[in-house]
Amino acid sequence: MVGEDGEDLKNHGELLPLSKLQEIGVLYWHLDPKKPESEEELAKIRKDRGYNYMDYLDIRPGKLANFEEKLKNFFTEHMHADEEIRYCLEGGGYFDVRDKDDKWVRIWIKEGGMIVLPAGIYHRFTLDAANHVKLMRLFLGEPVWTAHNRPQEDHPVRQEYVKRLMDDNAGLALAAH
Repeated sequence: MVGEDGEDLKNHGELLPLSKLQEIGVLYWHLDPKKPESEEELAKIRKDRGYNYMDYLDIRPGKLANFEEKLKNFFTEHMHADEEIRYCLEGGGYFDVRDKDDKWVRIWIKEGGMIVLPAGIYHRFTLDAANHVKLMRLFLGEPVWTAHNRPQEDHPVRQEYVKRLMDDNAGLALAAH
């Protein structure tokens, strides 16, 4: 858990189970970009989920134009109308996502980590201490990079995400009784 400005909170270092991410629709895999069998696993994930477009983003000083400005934009809380799929090939960074209580959960993505953020989830991104990351970006259909900065409560994709989150959590609550 992290604060509004990305600062560590008192429970720094507490690792949350993957089920905490699954509750809010975040998916995670670990692949090894240096092993051929990971290529097969990546191909299967792409096929199963329909990711038919791919490109690369190398975020580091001197490599990404307007580096500081782009980092600031990535760290501005936003959502997308489509899933955000990233596979980390080098370096590392943090995706902060809002949980069902609107608190930030920090996900450290390092080499081999692959993450899917659902359409409509509020999130932000920043680099870790290595100060660089090379990501494979995957898309369903044509790539769309439009970020919708918070608040977006009237956006139909945000409304659908919140409804699905509430329905899923209501189902979990019923199953617990």
